[in-house]
Amino acid sequence: MKIKETYEKGIIIKDKKTRIKIALIYPNAYQLGMANLGFQSVYRIFSNVENVVCERAFFDIEILKKEKKIVTKETGYALKEFDIIAFSISFENDYINVLKILKNAGMLLESKSRLLPPLVIAGGAACIINPEPIASFIDLFLIGEAESSIPLFFKYYDENESKNILLKNIADNVPSAYVPAFYEESSAFYDTETRVKRAFINTPELSSTVVYTPNTIFENTYLIEIGRGCLNGCRFCSAGYIYRPPRFQPLSNIKERITEACQFTNRFGLVGASVSDYPYISELCAFAIDQGIKLSFSSFRADGINKEILEVLKQSGIKTATIAPDAGSERMRKIINKKLKEDDILNAVENIITSDIPNIKLYFMIGLPYEDISDIYALIDLVKKIKENFLISSRPKKRIGNITVSINPFIPKPFTPFQWIAMDSQSQLKIKINIIRKNLNKIPNVTLNFESLKMANIQALLSRGDRNTGKAMLLSIEKDINISSALKQMEINPEFYVTRNRNIDETLPWDFIDHGINKSFLAEELKAAKDGRETHKCIINSCKRCGIC
Repeated sequence: MKIKETYEKGIIIKDKKTRIKIALIYPNAYQLGMANLGFQSVYRIFSNVENVVCERAFFDIEILKKEKKIVTKETGYALKEFDIIAFSISFENDYINVLKILKNAGMLLESKSRLLPPLVIAGGAACIINPEPIASFIDLFLIGEAESSIPLFFKYYDENESKNILLKNIADNVPSAYVPAFYEESSAFYDTETRVKRAFINTPELSSTVVYTPNTIFENTYLIEIGRGCLNGCRFCSAGYIYRPPRFQPLSNIKERITEACQFTNRFGLVGASVSDYPYISELCAFAIDQGIKLSFSSFRADGINKEILEVLKQSGIKTATIAPDAGSERMRKIINKKLKEDDILNAVENIITSDIPNIKLYFMIGLPYEDISDIYALIDLVKKIKENFLISSRPKKRIGNITVSINPFIPKPFTPFQWIAMDSQSQLKIKINIIRKNLNKIPNVTLNFESLKMANIQALLSRGDRNTGKAMLLSIEKDINISSALKQMEINPEFYVTRNRNIDETLPWDFIDHGINKSFLAEELKAAKDGRETHKCIINSCKRCGIC
């Protein structure tokens, strides 16, 4: 994906003299990075520190093909010229890009081989759940929410100290600082006596777009985070656990930010784990309708769709609404704690189509824990029922849109009740995919999309891996081979990480991180899943089950 020439508004420019110079890197394309609210927020937080100047850089495959150096967007400086290189990593599949960027910058890849400057640090959603695959290449991780960890980090950062003294001083005084060099490696697992406590802020500042550019995957859209965390407790979703307890922005704050940002655009994207759970979503939609503002949503639940949401989607010109049933059968939705009935899904489809939104996108997972072939046929039956409702609702409009069915392999994530569960093998997943193709492929106006099994397998390896996984990545960079070939050369069996059930009492590579959630709670939720039992939503401050409150 090539970066186009485009204008930006909101760049924070400071004189570099006497200031700590930071290169903030999103290890993927510009269009993705500038649409990532976490990356934008970290840029703002770094820039708010008085004696810091922060510039952005991105990973563009076209630059590497031409053998050119990655430089910062603001001034074109090389990465090695900065005091700190900071990676903001949202997705595990970008871990390999971190190594490519360090190599491109002319730096030694392993932390133990490097001197200062620059100090190499990292944070972001991927690091919060399991940083171990890249632990050997990063000097220091900040685990948790940046609003809390970054100001404390700079309180103890001293650019005049030696690397070891600097890292020890920060590790001793910043509870969310993880310095991999201070943790002993033992086979695939590590000494977890000293746990790293995730940074947390009770009332997060309202995060929104800082640098506005039309050149993102959400064209001409200004992003606003309406809340952090999720009430629902779906057992497959790490965001529903690591960001507990859920916190929501006051409606007045969001209205004020929208009003301010109307100088840039009238398109706004609401960001949250489940936007329809926002307590004031109806009032916010009414405000948008009254002001003629176009709103889009990062996600909403089928049972959370109301007339205000539908009206604002219609006003915004949205042509496709996305619903995530996640599983086809009632049994499977209870296992994953989705708390969504079939009638909720069918009613949502009917309401969307009758509101003049012609297209539906459906998200499903296959290979879920305790799934059998009957659940795959239930998925097929549900899609057929949705198509039937789709036709009935579309007929009065005298036009019919399209249903896109996105099928993704389930990947067990750290800090969820399913962290101990094996991922389905590729052969098992292929059987299920073939059944779905055979039964749905020829249905008119239904398009099937399947995530690459190879990429899903790599994501599982990286999300559940340890430092041996990092050694395989290093070998792949050094020999210019893929990770699978590197694992084979190192005689490491990827099934150990991907398709193996783990014992409840097993020490996991990410156990050194303290998110405040009792491991026993996750084990109880796993048992509830096995028994096919749903458990209640997060009841903020009045429930003690998970340990957070």
